[in-house]
Amino acid sequence: MTMANPQMLITEYITQTSGLELRTGPMDELVIFQRIDSKTIRFPVQTIEEVLTRIDADGRNFLQVNFLDGRKILLTEKLIGFKPIETKGLDLKKLPKVVTTPDLVSVVEALEESLSANNPRDEEVEVLRRVFEAVLAGAKAVGFEIEAEKGWANSFPAFRRRPSA
Repeated sequence: MTMANPQMLITEYITQTSGLELRTGPMDELVIFQRIDSKTIRFPVQTIEEVLTRIDADGRNFLQVNFLDGRKILLTEKLIGFKPIETKGLDLKKLPKVVTTPDLVSVVEALEESLSANNPRDEEVEVLRRVFEAVLAGAKAVGFEIEAEKGWANSFPAFRRRPSA
């Protein structure tokens, strides 16, 4: 189902969720706050192509927001989903099609666990670094404010290391 006024559909949906809220921003911009991790996403209203009402496998409604440039986000009861961005050396088929910003925490936890093992496997650490980059780039591409998470990457030497050409 589509609606003539995408901003109104998004606003009405968010007011009924427990995990998302609208924040004040410029008139031509939507600012959505995600309570679970205090992340904010913002995007100009004029970049929205259409908003579709969808139903998940459990029968819950969510919104699919399609942007004019081909990007998409999913607004659910508690989270905003988006696609990870293709990263060199990472097979996106092995990742979920839709990720969320809390996935960044999960990847960092997996990295910490891997690095604390007696014999950390370089290939595992490298895959986790690439997964982190793919999710981080996806979040940035759809308008999330993720400055703190960029800093996380710098706190791990394994994240700073780049394979040589």
